Amino acid sequence: MKSTLSKLLPHLLALLVLFVLAALYASPNLQGKVLGMHDIQQAQAGAQELNEFYKATGRWALWTNSMFSGMPAYMVAGDYPYTFVGKTVAVTLLIIPETIRIVFLMMLGMYVLLTTMGVRRWLAVLGAVAFAFGSYNMIFIKAGHVSKMYALAYMPGILAGVMLALRGRYWIGGAVTALFLCLELASNHLQITYYFGLALVPYIIMEAVVQIKEGRLKNLITTGIVLAVSAAIGIGSYGGRLLVTLDYTKETTRGKTELTLAKPTQPGQAAPTAEATTAPQNGLDRSYAFEYSYGVGETLTLLIPRVYGGATVEPLTDGSDTYKLLVQRGLDPTQAKQIVENGMYTYWGDLPINGGPAYAGAVLIFLAVLGMFIVQHRIKWWVLGATILMLFIAWGKNFAAFGDFMFDHFPLYNKFRAVTMTLSIIQFLLALLAVLAIEVLLTRKPSFAEIKTGLIASFALTGGLALLLWLVGPSILELRKPNESTMLGQMFGDPAFGPDILRALIEDRGSILRADALRTLIFIVLAAGLVWLYVTNKVKEMVLVVALIALTYFDLFFIDKRYFNNDDFTTKRQAQERIAPSPVDEQILQDKSLSYRVMDNRSNFMSDATASYFHKSLGGYHAAKLKRYSELMEYALPKNFMGVINMLNAKYVIQRDPQSNQDVAQQNPEALGNAWFVQNYRLVPDANAEMTALQTLNPKQTAVIDQRYAGDLKGLTTIQYDSTNTIQLVAYQPDQLKYESKAKSEQLAVFSEIFYKGNTDWKSYIDGKEVPHIRVNYLLRGLRIPAGTHTIEFKFDPPVWKTGMTIDLISNIALILLIVAGVVIDSRRK
Repeated sequence: MKSTLSKLLPHLLALLVLFVLAALYASPNLQGKVLGMHDIQQAQAGAQELNEFYKATGRWALWTNSMFSGMPAYMVAGDYPYTFVGKTVAVTLLIIPETIRIVFLMMLGMYVLLTTMGVRRWLAVLGAVAFAFGSYNMIFIKAGHVSKMYALAYMPGILAGVMLALRGRYWIGGAVTALFLCLELASNHLQITYYFGLALVPYIIMEAVVQIKEGRLKNLITTGIVLAVSAAIGIGSYGGRLLVTLDYTKETTRGKTELTLAKPTQPGQAAPTAEATTAPQNGLDRSYAFEYSYGVGETLTLLIPRVYGGATVEPLTDGSDTYKLLVQRGLDPTQAKQIVENGMYTYWGDLPINGGPAYAGAVLIFLAVLGMFIVQHRIKWWVLGATILMLFIAWGKNFAAFGDFMFDHFPLYNKFRAVTMTLSIIQFLLALLAVLAIEVLLTRKPSFAEIKTGLIASFALTGGLALLLWLVGPSILELRKPNESTMLGQMFGDPAFGPDILRALIEDRGSILRADALRTLIFIVLAAGLVWLYVTNKVKEMVLVVALIALTYFDLFFIDKRYFNNDDFTTKRQAQERIAPSPVDEQILQDKSLSYRVMDNRSNFMSDATASYFHKSLGGYHAAKLKRYSELMEYALPKNFMGVINMLNAKYVIQRDPQSNQDVAQQNPEALGNAWFVQNYRLVPDANAEMTALQTLNPKQTAVIDQRYAGDLKGLTTIQYDSTNTIQLVAYQPDQLKYESKAKSEQLAVFSEIFYKGNTDWKSYIDGKEVPHIRVNYLLRGLRIPAGTHTIEFKFDPPVWKTGMTIDLISNIALILLIVAGVVIDSRRK
């Protein structure tokens, strides 16, 4: 026991240091403050109906009507009851405040990997700091991309398990791989998992080739079996979520469309190519997927943070050229100072919006480049190759030859967007190589003569580039966006002022660039100096390591604080007040009708879930919207606004009154309610015809139906419409709806509910007997209802959910057994 404790104590001390560093950065967390993270607030709004239903009933509904007129609830909130392992870890970690928890977990994952590789523990601390505090990671946290950060945090653990298995420690390697793969999937960010998989596979192939060459085929086969079984258990431990996600994806903007209509264009926008309008797409729209592509030149931000201006808007000082120009043009100095301090458009890169640069760190880049010269192990070639691959992905449309090929031919690649997130994986790879470089110095203890070439070359490549940009950067870089002069003229209300303000901004961008280039140069000189001092025996090993930890931490810390600092935290009370109902919300909530929808036009309702916190909304915020719903809003809404919102039962429209500049809730008396009987229907041959018809349809009178459902309408050639016929919603649960109808003859009812996997997931019943329903008006439900008085029910009961729960249960039991076996057998082996 004492021996075990003595072995653990140094690691506990190292982890305590990591926790302190995380707490130092996010110190307001310790005071009970929280981040008002945009994505988290949006997620809370979208999940509110489900949370309230759970509190009232003790059951998690599987469907929600709070966003996009309805979508599967398991894509928003809920419970996967048999994910024992992931839940245990999550509950245990709740004792740590969330922001500190995220940063600490990222460092912990890297620490686990590096100590598994045999790296000294304080070097593992260095690598953990270098990985976690990359500026993109901090920017992601500020934005509320929590699931992304957890996925990044668990990546190193997966690699640690793979390495253990490859070394012949099969049981513990399999257990670690399965555990971290479980946690990776629990984080629920498949895009990070996918990209990491792309980076990891070449490593496994490289090691397999080496083992074959060395004649260790038996070991390789055993390792392959262990990793395959471990992967199956790890994936299966969250198989339910994965299964429902893959099932849902087919119906979303990431799935295949039946439309071949030309996309609507905005004024001044180029018409789509012929290729884009003739074949149905499978996956995201290419331009949407590559909208956030990092510029090739912008990759310099990994070394010099504001070489491209930093965030979209950054504050300037009263010493800036922009300030001087504003004063020169007659603006009051106080007002001019306020304008520039509030922020000017300093960013001139390719991203439409930029929360800040992807700064990896001057010290980290220098050490990683040094690693390419002095690390002898083959792993450096994997790091180099994987880094290049991640860069190619991040460049997206700016390296179209690669991006388009992957998008068109590589499995699942076209399901994801915002390819710039691979820059966080690059941070991980660089941190790994940088630590291995120092490990080589500490292990081999080379003289200066032995590493002179590598040290000078590393300094020249990194410090030399920083020096060059400090000296002539503004002269060799453009420092402007296309048509920026026109945009600035419009912003200041004077087209003639555009060129002048742009010239001033270019000067300021040059000054920012030079300041950060000099800063980078200083940090590289300090890092190179520390290495030189060590190899010339002027400082001890511990001094070198501690100094590098401090240098790396503060290098990244102060850049991170530009974009994510203590001002971003708020009290829990203030955070709660941000989602308090507004006067218009309270006005709408006075309507106690059983179910109706709200359209919030104060912003882009298709990317804002604020209204969903209080109402069933036409809009929402989610990375994977149903494709048919998105297409309806894109193609039909602009041409038949009232027809579309009426059939979706939008009883209230929230908008800003231009005269009073106040929000108002306007009641829509033409909303068609939860269900109605149509007077007639029209069959059309395909999706194109159906969408075209919707652009002029009066949904109160007519339903437009795809020809594929003609068989379901056989015998209902003429509808005997009678205004005294009634159908109304009488009971509501998010995933169970009950209606009562009364009609003198057979009718066709249209329900203002989303048609989703009808008759398999959503099932319909008349008087308790299951009957088929059809899709009408492109995405709503339709049902033939016989004459007389009847009870109609819709129930959401997806078979894929039940299958997923079974997989979860079996896999989590297997995972627990594997972890126990791995620990016991490996301890005996030692």
